[in-house]
Amino acid sequence: MTEQTASPIAGMAPATSRLEPNAISVAQDTLIGLADTGPTVSVSFSLVLLIAATAYAAPLVLAITAIPMLIIANAYRRLNLWNANCGASFEWVGRAINPYLGYMTGWLMLAGTLFGTLTPVTAVGPSVLAVFNSPANSRWPNIAIATGLILVMTIISIVGIRITARTQVIIGVVEYLILIAFAVWGLTWLLGHHAGTMPITSAWFSLHGIGSKGSLVGGFLITVFMYSGWDGTLYVNEEVKHRRENPGRAAMLAVAIAGVLFILAQVGFQGVASYNKLNANSTSVLVYIGHLLTGSGVGGQVLAFALALSVIAATGVGIVLSARIMYGIASYRALPSSLANVSPRFHTPLVATVVASTVLLALGWVYLLTTSVQSAFSYVLNNTGILYATFYCITALAAMVYYRRRVMSSFRDALTLGILPLASVAFLGYVAVKSILSAPAAQKYSLLGFVVVGLILILVARFGLRSPFFQIKRESWTPES
Repeated sequence: MTEQTASPIAGMAPATSRLEPNAISVAQDTLIGLADTGPTVSVSFSLVLLIAATAYAAPLVLAITAIPMLIIANAYRRLNLWNANCGASFEWVGRAINPYLGYMTGWLMLAGTLFGTLTPVTAVGPSVLAVFNSPANSRWPNIAIATGLILVMTIISIVGIRITARTQVIIGVVEYLILIAFAVWGLTWLLGHHAGTMPITSAWFSLHGIGSKGSLVGGFLITVFMYSGWDGTLYVNEEVKHRRENPGRAAMLAVAIAGVLFILAQVGFQGVASYNKLNANSTSVLVYIGHLLTGSGVGGQVLAFALALSVIAATGVGIVLSARIMYGIASYRALPSSLANVSPRFHTPLVATVVASTVLLALGWVYLLTTSVQSAFSYVLNNTGILYATFYCITALAAMVYYRRRVMSSFRDALTLGILPLASVAFLGYVAVKSILSAPAAQKYSLLGFVVVGLILILVARFGLRSPFFQIKRESWTPES
């Protein structure tokens, strides 16, 4: 049995040019997904939080979380075999379940990617300044660095997906080698029983940690959001070699590699010093660990450099992916059709890239200049993980609905297209609901704001832009003769 291709939709916005096909390999696409996950940034932000939440049982929690993520990634892979389109879940959900739900899913994808990219944009300044031992909180240097980063990555994004992919390869190789080297160094330091280290015990690989004081749910709330971003491999699917097969493979590879990096870094770093010392340096914990391991500021500067590379990569990929999502949605006139314009020279969505970069630049300036709104922004940023978990769940459900006839064809299909995705949806849904229930009121209101904006955009697309997307018929897999 072979996968079927999606049927065309009448009324799509005409394109004077197309994205460049067969431009990047599966390895390059994997690194794009990894960059959006941001392993070094995730480790830096989450190391101390995971120790506190899990009582040092984070390695097992990270390993467990990788399983449903791989299952969801496989659902993406199967959907991409059916329809390889930059809109991804926007179109998959719209065709398989309902176009209105598909549009809301597309909006959540775009909002999650844009606001998720704002985190590295605002973090790049302190990371770069730490490399040069400069004060991390200097306002205008932070603004200048963030602005320069966005402008440079915008130019790279416009010039073409090939240079973007090559840039990600160079950054990724250097960043991950540094992270792996220091994680192994930290593990060696730990096994050498240096003064002040926390010895490895069986509790590190248990469900509830040392003294059974860890919270499994608390750990999952953090680790689920650490893995978010691997789906970026699917938003450049029209530019990947073997566009139907490779983006899904890249997504699964990105999850697997991220899991290995997360577990290795957590094991290697969480015991190099006491929790109190790590927590006291939580704002720059990797810099502190590098200084501790090398006995000088050089180690801290090297890890700060890796962190800077990670935020640079995440920012560049965030711009690229946001532009592709806009392009995919606008292709159906569900956003202004100008966003679907592709540069005949560079074969990139020029207008969408400029819009995504401008939004990031404006948000970054507001955040860095106006201290009074930073707390409000933090609530919005904390919701990005919930947005990711939500559209992961909806996309997995779309795979189940589309392949519902195939689910009953064999035990393997029942397992991979039915039972396991449903269990993964239940897991991610539970984590998302727990996150919402435990969130402060302001964060809940900001989450409601995302939903309201999505509903307004649906009305604009349906009645203002008269998008043909809302007229599509439901599709499902059927046995081919």
